[in-house]
Amino acid sequence: MRVGVAVCDPDGILASPVATVARDQRVDTEGKTPTDMSEILGYLREYEAVEIIVGLPINLAGKEGPAAVLIRQYADRLAELAAPVPVVLADERMSTATATRRLSERGVRGRRQRAVVDQAAAVEILQGWLDARRAAVRG
Repeated sequence: MRVGVAVCDPDGILASPVATVARDQRVDTEGKTPTDMSEILGYLREYEAVEIIVGLPINLAGKEGPAAVLIRQYADRLAELAAPVPVVLADERMSTATATRRLSERGVRGRRQRAVVDQAAAVEILQGWLDARRAAVRG
């Protein structure tokens, strides 16, 4: 499992890919920070992020399944570690499928695609969240 990381410009207009982080599957015991979260927190500091957006897997019927429960737990732990920076959940429905399609349209396939699809999906999630927030402010 992997976590795609994306950031946006200071004005919150355009999302860009940053990295793919290998998901640390170990249980967080003894107050030890999982390596994937440590890496994400490093990007948080490096890019001076003011919010963390985590994709929430919602099925096509709009319901949360078992994967969403795990992501909520992940986001809660990340929020503890990132405080006072808030962690916000955003619908990630179809983000990987959209990212895969866009990469294919650009000629990125096979092994090269697998290496960056999580970053591209993170861009889709963040860009969707930014666009929705901008529309709500105008609205």
